[in-house]
Amino acid sequence: MQIPHASVAEIMGHAGYDWVAVDLEHGAISVHQLPELFRALELGGTLPLVRLAQGQTKDCKQALDAGAGGVIVPMVESAAHLMQVRDACRWPPAGTRGVGFSRANLFGEHFDTYTDEAQAPLLVAMIEHIRAVDSLEDILQVEGLDAILIGPYDLSASMGLTAQFNAAEFMATMDRIRTLCMRYAIPCGVHVVLPDANVLKQRVTEGYRFIAYSIDAVFLNKSASAPRVSEP
Repeated sequence: MQIPHASVAEIMGHAGYDWVAVDLEHGAISVHQLPELFRALELGGTLPLVRLAQGQTKDCKQALDAGAGGVIVPMVESAAHLMQVRDACRWPPAGTRGVGFSRANLFGEHFDTYTDEAQAPLLVAMIEHIRAVDSLEDILQVEGLDAILIGPYDLSASMGLTAQFNAAEFMATMDRIRTLCMRYAIPCGVHVVLPDANVLKQRVTEGYRFIAYSIDAVFLNKSASAPRVSEP
């Protein structure tokens, strides 16, 4: 989700998705808008996640304090980087994130139960550079990692093959990532950017299990520009 409006979040939250990621990396969404967007998503029973802008300590704290169920970390290239973000997402003793009353624990009302949740929020690492693929075995062994999400555009660009998803080298890299994820029992995901049910089914058949499907703005753009039926 990249459009910063609660009505869009409410529509997405009722659309039947398991989760919706609010995009702080490429979207026009600010931290102060997160609580409102999360409330709208939660009305439909959808788990709000956040794709962080970078993964700095402040980013992690603000997203999770606002009520995100977990974070998607862009441009993870090493196990050390992922561990740093993981620790910034967790309350002590598991991590280093500051403890306090916030929307995540209803400003102290659910403090005790949230204390347990805050030991291990959902942690997803985006694999978006060929350097990350070279370090993937170490990344996959980081304690607390819940899933991998491949960013196909950035990954292909890092290989000098921007958006050439049918290139043999790119397809082999995708296979390598998926195979390693299976070896370490970490769900492997991919962002299916353009909404296409056939591509989605293909990805599921290939074994992807943490799939991001399109973007709110892309849904709107595709529908708005669809061929129009001529009047008789």
